[in-house]
Amino acid sequence: MLERIRIVLSHTSHPGNIGAVARAMKTMGLSQLYLVNPVADPDGVGRARSSNARDVLEGAVVCQSLEQALAGTVLAAAMTARQREMAPPPKWAREAAPEIVSAAAHGPVALVFGNETAGLSNEELALCPMPVMIPTNPDYSSLNLGSAVQVMCYELRLAAIAPGAPPAPEMEPAGFEEIRRFYEHLEAAITQSGFLDPAHPKRLMPRLRRLFDRVGLEKDEVSLLRGMLKTFMKPGNKVD
Repeated sequence: MLERIRIVLSHTSHPGNIGAVARAMKTMGLSQLYLVNPVADPDGVGRARSSNARDVLEGAVVCQSLEQALAGTVLAAAMTARQREMAPPPKWAREAAPEIVSAAAHGPVALVFGNETAGLSNEELALCPMPVMIPTNPDYSSLNLGSAVQVMCYELRLAAIAPGAPPAPEMEPAGFEEIRRFYEHLEAAITQSGFLDPAHPKRLMPRLRRLFDRVGLEKDEVSLLRGMLKTFMKPGNKVD
């Protein structure tokens, strides 16, 4: 299962941190590293910090957007240091790790980390239905990126090798692209119905996303919901 888990770093600013992440991953048996618009590419410092994990570093996939890094995944979890207003309630690292590992039975999953200074934006967090927090000291919650990745990789490995680890979900979870198309379809349907006013959208779509992200949609459920939306919409208005 660990081979199916992507560690995704968004807009990483220090090459040494990328190297430290590669080392943290390899010590726990993870190998898939994705870099979203890194401000700096790994240099001599990055390679040195990676120690003997240069294979992870050199195999890193560089993406132009977080959407590209999440393509093909069945679950995306995002690391955050605080509760976000329009996001589902975050899970503690130890609570989230077994769910991430069990979801990997159905396909690739992603664990997303933000920039060292600002973390993930609200827009990036909205692409990940599972927010995750590390229970740090509330008076000093700042964790180095490499340290945060090490903590989470340890929790994932612990969940993967623990006796009586949770089995894979019986029903296949909806993939990233399926969820994205469902939200596009939903927005088109409620706009056509007049329930959503594009001139004054307020926070309707973020609230609906939070609702469905909290539930965790399965592939069959997305098909059912989209079939209902297609029936409700007027003929001639097609959504892919």
